[in-house]
Amino acid sequence: MNLVNCKDALKTLKSGLPIIFPTDTLPAIGCLPKFSNIIYEFKKRDRNKPLILMGSEQKHLIEYVHESAKEDYKKVASKYWPGALTIVIPASEKQTVNLTSNDFTIGLRIPNSFMALSLLRETGPLLTSSANISGLKGSITVEGIALDFPSVKVLGPTPWGKSSGKASTIIFWRKSGDWRLIREGEVSVRELY
Repeated sequence: MNLVNCKDALKTLKSGLPIIFPTDTLPAIGCLPKFSNIIYEFKKRDRNKPLILMGSEQKHLIEYVHESAKEDYKKVASKYWPGALTIVIPASEKQTVNLTSNDFTIGLRIPNSFMALSLLRETGPLLTSSANISGLKGSITVEGIALDFPSVKVLGPTPWGKSSGKASTIIFWRKSGDWRLIREGEVSVRELY
């Protein structure tokens, strides 16, 4: 297993390679946004499936949010982050196409994990996905993930702290004050829809 600390992880990410790290839900594989294609290659993921942009603070992610949705973003983010909620929201016009889905939305999240937040403070926002080969149930242990991705560096130290092992809840912004549940996960947000 190729363990790295946050500083060495940043060097790896700057070289265009991904890092595997723990979150409060499922372990993640992440890369710097300009290298988004690498996650699709490693995971064998359909390129039409968007990735999630994780950050360490709301102010680092708000620049990715379209002006029309910023107030709702702030309200929901303040209530649920850090935590197991992914917000799918219209992307800012300033953002590049490789960060958004086909409908020009972007998924954003701030995980409630000390190790993940430490990494994200060092690297800035990372494009992420769960650390598994697409279509296969992935391991939630660092040892199992290292077997699935033997060439990918893993954020240490290990063993990682406990995670829920359950995916994040995903909500989609339709218009001001109007959210739709996409996936029920770790967080219950019934009052939003």
